[in-house]
Amino acid sequence: MTQAATTDVAVVGGGLAGLAAATYLGRAGRSVTLFEKSRTLGGRAATHTKGDFRFNVGPHALYRGGPGIKILRDLGVEFSGGVPSASGGYAVDNGVKHALPGGFVSLITTSLLRLPGKLETARLLGTLPKIDASALQHMPVRQWLDTAIRQPEVRCLVQALFRVSTYANAPQRQSAGNAVEQLQTALGSNVLYLNGGWQTLVDGLRAAAEAAGVRIVAGSRVEAIDCDVAVRGVRLAGGGLCRAGVVVIAASPTEAAELVPDAHGAVMREWADAAIPIKAACLDVALSRLPRPRATFALGIDQPLYLSVHSAVAKLAPTGGATIHVAKYLDPDVSSDAKADERQFEGLLDLIQPGWRDAVVDRRLLPSMTVYHALVTAAQGGTAGRPGPAVPNIANLYVAGDWVGPQGLLADASLSSARQTAQLIARTPMLQAVAAA
Repeated sequence: MTQAATTDVAVVGGGLAGLAAATYLGRAGRSVTLFEKSRTLGGRAATHTKGDFRFNVGPHALYRGGPGIKILRDLGVEFSGGVPSASGGYAVDNGVKHALPGGFVSLITTSLLRLPGKLETARLLGTLPKIDASALQHMPVRQWLDTAIRQPEVRCLVQALFRVSTYANAPQRQSAGNAVEQLQTALGSNVLYLNGGWQTLVDGLRAAAEAAGVRIVAGSRVEAIDCDVAVRGVRLAGGGLCRAGVVVIAASPTEAAELVPDAHGAVMREWADAAIPIKAACLDVALSRLPRPRATFALGIDQPLYLSVHSAVAKLAPTGGATIHVAKYLDPDVSSDAKADERQFEGLLDLIQPGWRDAVVDRRLLPSMTVYHALVTAAQGGTAGRPGPAVPNIANLYVAGDWVGPQGLLADASLSSARQTAQLIARTPMLQAVAAA
């Protein structure tokens, strides 16, 4: 990058949101330069390899009924995968495994629930698609569970389903409307585990961006946004400058706020201070064989635990081998002990896949992985209260990511905010970066 490079739009961040926004803007006729501080793209969507095993950064699932999958197809990103079965899973309560209610037969036969609980669960699952989630956006999950569900054991089951569909373990703060909406999407359309891992999305988005004329500069850290009441460009570590009429920051709220000068970034600092990061502890395991081939899923009821053999439905392991993700949804208000969490993971594997220790090819502990950057809270009124994408008081500065915009959660939010940002920018007159500098 030269000392005075020029582009119509500078995008900061090479994850899903940054790549998607850059691609849309390139297709709209803008000259776009994307800066990524790492030498590789993708961020948390990257996939790591160990021989023929593929590890996502913790468990990843693409919601088939969400907006993200439509955006990926619109951008021409090719992917394939498998849909996990709703039957055959386990619910683990107080160290005992039960059939997870995933259909009529498992609901009737499971030892997890007594008869009153089974009847209430059947009624709830039948009415869930009809619940108006928009009316619950300002209500915390805990309040909704306590008022809408009579049987305590059913509350525990539904809270576990909320955790697995939203990755969040914060019922006192989380918006019930957002949790219900996400569960409706999960149960209505299920999810997709991707062949080859999420790296296929990263590679596909990079190819789409480059085909749209986007210039990608990896291994180049943006140090600050050059702006006052309007953006002029980005300043790079080492002293480089890229002039730009528009800047899109596709990074965490904290990183975004740190890029804007103190005199102009008050709103972005408020966004960062209000954000409650959602984190999980994860143990990713590669096995040479799967001791119990039919035991592919388990959900913690009394503990916020999850286990899934992703390779059972997607190409992530060699023939006969297995890739397993075990996770704990961390409470943002409670400190977690990584060693204790790892022992929990091993205990869950012992229960669901006894003999797994003799088949380990590789294992990786992620003690505190950021799943997404801001809990959707009742206090903010659900996703409608999320920031952006336009940054107030700084013209032509935008943000994109899983914490931005009114639509979706997780990757759906990242991709939706990227599209919305690009649409807003494309509707504005072309800004001349040289004149603005």
